[in-house]
Amino acid sequence: MSEKLKQKIMEFVTLAKGCPDNLQEKCFELLLNDHLQGLRQKAPKDTGDEKETKRGGDEEKKDEGKKDDDLKKKPRQEDIAETDLHVKARQFLKKTGLTVEHINQLFYKEDGEFLPLYDDLKTAKSAESQIRIALLDSLLKGLHTGEFEFNGESVREEAQVRKCYDGTNFTTNFKNSKNLFEGFTAYNKANPTIRLSTDGKTKLAEVIKDLQ
Repeated sequence: MSEKLKQKIMEFVTLAKGCPDNLQEKCFELLLNDHLQGLRQKAPKDTGDEKETKRGGDEEKKDEGKKDDDLKKKPRQEDIAETDLHVKARQFLKKTGLTVEHINQLFYKEDGEFLPLYDDLKTAKSAESQIRIALLDSLLKGLHTGEFEFNGESVREEAQVRKCYDGTNFTTNFKNSKNLFEGFTAYNKANPTIRLSTDGKTKLAEVIKDLQ
């Protein structure tokens, strides 16, 4: 029992003693009941509706938090801007009459990386498919670094994935298109990096336009 309640009870006892003997007990009960009722009315209520509202608010906050987390986890996909391109890549576009819109038809940006949109290489010939894969790989690198070059083994892997790999003629296909590659004499698996020549960049521009 709190000290304040004890003091109140003593006050009620004193007040009740001022009543006739036969009414003192009843008077005390009324005073005490009235005081307790007042305390109950002042006490904060926790009704079912309030609980439900609170619960609903908590759930909404959780849902909002979950949505924020989902947005943070979800990769951000967007168009490539001209400012995203290396200066040499911008020069390439200008010289070949292309724009960044042509690039956005082939690639999109996700978390700073350029990823391909194209599926169809628009050729049924395995040799041409191999060369187009090589040219597009060099484009992807050129957009980032300005160096239009590709890794022949990466081309081999992609050709296999695309079901257009001709193992017998893989190196021959490069040799038959050697004018597209700078200083190319023979394919070297130990050093598979190949750079595009001026003709190669011209061919690349044609492929970009063809895939729009």
